[in-house]
Amino acid sequence: MGAKSVEDMIEASSGVHFSGFHMNGLELRNTQVGQPTTLAAEEMHKQPFVIGVAGGAASGKTTVCDMIIQQLHDQRVVLVNQDSFYHDLTEEELTRVHEYNFDHPDAFDTEQLLCAMEKLRHGQAVDIPKYDFKSYKNNVFPARRVNPSDVIILEGILIFHDPRVRELMNMKLFVDTDADVRLARRIRRDTVEKGRDIGTVLDQYSKFVKPAFDDFILPTKKYADIIIPRGGDNHVAIDLIVQHICTKLGQHDMCKIYPNLYVIQSTFQIRGMHTLIRDSQTTKHDFVFYADRLIRLVVEHGLGHLPFTEKQVTTPTGSVYTGVDFCKRLCGVSIIRSGESMENALRACCKGIKIGKILIHREGDNGQQLIYEKLPQDISDRHVLLLDPILGTGNSAVQAISLLISKGVPESNIIFLNLISAPQGVHVVCKRFPRIKIVTSEIETGLNEDFRVIPGMGEFGDRYFGTDDDDELVVAHTQQRY
Repeated sequence: MGAKSVEDMIEASSGVHFSGFHMNGLELRNTQVGQPTTLAAEEMHKQPFVIGVAGGAASGKTTVCDMIIQQLHDQRVVLVNQDSFYHDLTEEELTRVHEYNFDHPDAFDTEQLLCAMEKLRHGQAVDIPKYDFKSYKNNVFPARRVNPSDVIILEGILIFHDPRVRELMNMKLFVDTDADVRLARRIRRDTVEKGRDIGTVLDQYSKFVKPAFDDFILPTKKYADIIIPRGGDNHVAIDLIVQHICTKLGQHDMCKIYPNLYVIQSTFQIRGMHTLIRDSQTTKHDFVFYADRLIRLVVEHGLGHLPFTEKQVTTPTGSVYTGVDFCKRLCGVSIIRSGESMENALRACCKGIKIGKILIHREGDNGQQLIYEKLPQDISDRHVLLLDPILGTGNSAVQAISLLISKGVPESNIIFLNLISAPQGVHVVCKRFPRIKIVTSEIETGLNEDFRVIPGMGEFGDRYFGTDDDDELVVAHTQQRY
């Protein structure tokens, strides 16, 4: 690739710093030169990811929703309860309230629910009524203001019943809990929270709740994408659901989901360098040159997260300048082989820094074997910059971080530096080690069926060091599925 084409590619690179996430089937594409705001506008008005959570009364739907919100951090999620959209009872219905079936589809104002969802999906805030189960009115308490967000959870016993509501959902969950457990929970809830006597609760259950479950709720189970047995007790299912949601969100969402994830601020220069190193036609010389520039930016950003102490110095003019002193107890650790490509940038920023090495050999997609480690003897007293240009599945990263912790390095003293990160790997690492920091330059779309990062940049080590599979030693062979 000639110098002219390199400059042309940098100048032609435009658009928001975003690496191809999909939302509701809409793919984000690069904008034309001179139209840098188009992609930003599309991103700002993207459709939210809507999750429907259905199941019988007292099945644990609310617990499941709360766990999902907790893992996603509630500032990115809004919860809309179908219970908020019960019809007000008329005076005649109030006189026979014990004969009113609250578990029938007609008990809900589905039109009002659809209207609220339409506003949220178009970025408008809505006031959700709060239904009073003692007066059976929705105007007793002030309405709850719900702001638009990237994830909307719709929860209710019959949330799957109306096809118009189902069509709004990107993911449908059905919480499946034993009938005896649901009855016990309902008795406790209705007597304590709603002030009803146990006789009334049991009478309502046998007359309305159980028949409605069999006739209306259970048949909607067939529409579920995921069935969650045991509700909130099924942590594995909820973890998988959250991981899937993460892959549907963009990198800015990821940073809010995981506050220990830092993506360096983008410029057209950064986007242009990414364009070059991702291009399969880029020469080794240009690949190394622009990869080194990006690595240097990531390293500098990572160093900015180290602790500092205030320091005063005297300038050549005799003035006193109050600044900060760099962290002295610092070392780098590269994951062989690709991680070694980041060592020069670290040495250029930190003169005389000690650098350790870890070699992890993979056997299959989930099998890793630590076969070499050489670390500073006093590493437990240092802050560690862990170096690996690509974070994919996160499996090797977890093993490397676990090794550092076993050597006495506090989790909060580890900063993991990489060029690109897959959402799956971010989720795995941040979930396992919530106190480490990850610094990267772009979040990827995800992993393909071979667990390789996409869109990615190929085998980083091969492209950087100019090797291929034929002349690589097995112990030195590492791929980008970290």
